[in-house]
Amino acid sequence: MILVRGSLHDPSSPHGYKTWFTPCSTTAERKVGVDRTVSRLKKVQMNGEMDASTKDQGEIIVNQREIIVVNQVWTQDDLLNLLEAMKVNLPQKDLAKYKTSESHLDWEKVAFNSFTGEMCKQKWNEVSKVIRKFRTLTELIFDAQDFIKNPYKGKKLKKHPDFPKKPLTPYFRFFIEKRAKYAKLHPEMSNLDLTKILSMKYRGLPDKKKKKYLEDFQKDKETFGHSMSKFREDHPDLVESMAKKGSNVPEKPRTPQQLWYSHEKKAFLKTHADATTKDIKDSLGKQWTQLSDKKRLKWIAKSLEMHKAYEEVMKGFIETHPELNMSNEDIVKSTLTKAERHLKDKSDGRPDKPPPNGYSMFCAELMSSMKDVPSTERMVMCSQQWKLLKQNEKDGYQKRCEQRKKEYEVEMNRFLCSISEEEQQRVLGEQKMIGFKKGSGGSKKKSRAKPSPEKPKRPISAMFIFSEEKRPKLQQERPDLSDSELTRLLARMWNELSDKKKEKYKRLETVLKAESVKKGQEERSRLPDTPKTAQDIWQQSVIGDYLARFKTDRPKAQKAMEATWNTMEKKEKIMWIKKAAEDQKRYERELSEMRSPASIIASGKKMKFDGEPKKPPSNGYQKFSQEMLSNGELNHLPMKERMGEIGGRWQRQPQKEKDRYKKIAEEKQKLYKVELERWLASLSSQERNVYKEYNSQKRKTPVKPGGTAAKVKAKVTKKSDTEDEDDDDDEEEEKEAASSDNDSSSAEDSEEEDDDDDDDNEEDDDDDDEEAEDKENKSEGSSSSDSSSVETSDSDSD
Repeated sequence: MILVRGSLHDPSSPHGYKTWFTPCSTTAERKVGVDRTVSRLKKVQMNGEMDASTKDQGEIIVNQREIIVVNQVWTQDDLLNLLEAMKVNLPQKDLAKYKTSESHLDWEKVAFNSFTGEMCKQKWNEVSKVIRKFRTLTELIFDAQDFIKNPYKGKKLKKHPDFPKKPLTPYFRFFIEKRAKYAKLHPEMSNLDLTKILSMKYRGLPDKKKKKYLEDFQKDKETFGHSMSKFREDHPDLVESMAKKGSNVPEKPRTPQQLWYSHEKKAFLKTHADATTKDIKDSLGKQWTQLSDKKRLKWIAKSLEMHKAYEEVMKGFIETHPELNMSNEDIVKSTLTKAERHLKDKSDGRPDKPPPNGYSMFCAELMSSMKDVPSTERMVMCSQQWKLLKQNEKDGYQKRCEQRKKEYEVEMNRFLCSISEEEQQRVLGEQKMIGFKKGSGGSKKKSRAKPSPEKPKRPISAMFIFSEEKRPKLQQERPDLSDSELTRLLARMWNELSDKKKEKYKRLETVLKAESVKKGQEERSRLPDTPKTAQDIWQQSVIGDYLARFKTDRPKAQKAMEATWNTMEKKEKIMWIKKAAEDQKRYERELSEMRSPASIIASGKKMKFDGEPKKPPSNGYQKFSQEMLSNGELNHLPMKERMGEIGGRWQRQPQKEKDRYKKIAEEKQKLYKVELERWLASLSSQERNVYKEYNSQKRKTPVKPGGTAAKVKAKVTKKSDTEDEDDDDDEEEEKEAASSDNDSSSAEDSEEEDDDDDDDNEEDDDDDDEEAEDKENKSEGSSSSDSSSVETSDSDSD
């Protein structure tokens, strides 16, 4: 059966077009179907069944199995949207010819609404045909006039006829004076050789003769200063434009080597007064490479401290100078080399990464005794030696490797707990371990990046402690300063602080870091190792052989193992499947032993946590419902009718009022998150684990009859017993609300109980918001009677 499709653009239809299908079973019938569909489409266009904007949409094209109307009408807004989409997808520095940029443009990214990439490209070709791609003499004259009026923009300022020339250095004065004489004496010498001789002559010149050149230089330097001041007075606009180019931009932080070089250069010049810049660089460069790690770490720490201060100042500078079009990408990311970063991390306690498998461990140990063997032959010898090992010896290396990996993960968790959050992200990014779960005992299972109550507090730096101590006083003294200006001022104050005064804050930092490490040690290794699949267990047992076969080319070895596993018969896999099942049982057993609140959840009793903040309404509708329930206006109605009335009133609310309730709910959610974090931080590690486990177990319990699943079921089946019980609960709640002396407090307590029933912890706040929005949409879109049942279930679930 073939369906011939005919489609015509129609903005009034839900999908933007109308479609007809003509069924046909043979080729002959297909031809008839095509003719009928084409004539129908043409008839629709001619008779004006579509609106006026779709009459002249273009020609009808018949493809092999479908009929499509092409060359849709492009409105002015569509064309402007096309040009805007093209502009967005151009590179930031578009300096190529227009044809080159056009050929590199990704038209699929340009596509928008119902217009495909191909349609956008075709329309651009049509538009660009009517646009001139050459420049007329008139346009060139306009540009020339602009150049003549402002010929000294930017770097061209020094070409200005009034711009004073910089004075020549003493050496250049000597060079110009003597060059002609030496060129006559040594005509066979090149300019480079002459320069070397004159340079040596100048260095050997006595101070008495050098004095003449130095005095002339100082005189010209003073004259240059006066001339420059006059130039600034005569041309303030040019100087101002030059200053805007970045003369006020904060100085970039120096690297550890640059800091050390500046420090050592003074001492070097005292003992080598005649040394050239090249001599100094060569000599000090060698000394830097031979510097001990302990001394090098001192300069690394200074460089990092300067970089932190620079980042703060630079962020403030970017905010206060929007005209420079600078962004955070312009901030220097790091002042350390890879080797310096590794040295710093190692000194902070970062462990060395272990070998990935037993074969790699064997090679590493063997290579340490093969230093005399050429590097090209080492791997071949390792591969040959590995093949000679017995299987139990290979398994021994694999077990040692697995043990080392576990130790590494524990050590890495300890290290991550001792550094700041920014540093944690950097380390995880470098190690390509974004899925690495801190404090999980090595679980590498990927999880959604949401805040966890078990996450250790970020250690506070000495500079941060100083800032927090001084900030309140500064805010009182300087109320005119913004937060960013205060931060910059505090950074300057910290840099100007003497080392003796900094010691106090550094001691506090050490104490806080020690506490953080202690907490990390308590929290880590809580969960058991995740179970491995049958394929993983099999691959671990054979990876050494495959790496030896493919000469340690891991990607090839991995592909070969996957191919082998996929072609293995089920009988061959049985042993590994059994091992995986045993590992799964082991995991579940260890996990069940850790779960202390499981019995409480199974019994259906609600756990109360002292001091836990009350969860606020997650959306505008919930806030409105809470308000209606608390004012006692609807207490005379049964619960279901009460919720139905609230749903109806919500639908009749103007959009402005709905937005107001939504804003209130969002503000309360933000406040709740802050309070929850503060409360979680005040708990002990054991209490925090109980709280987390309780919430994770509660989410796994079956959905309430009032939930979404029950709503769907209710359409097909009668009310279940549990639903009747819920109805009774609703009536009881209504009686309690009616008999209460304080309607407000009873309604709030009811809301608190409802909220607590589905309190999903911080990790599921986003999911709650999405679910609540869905409910809000349902309440808005349904009738008053429908909203009655919907809102009842909302009240139960929220």
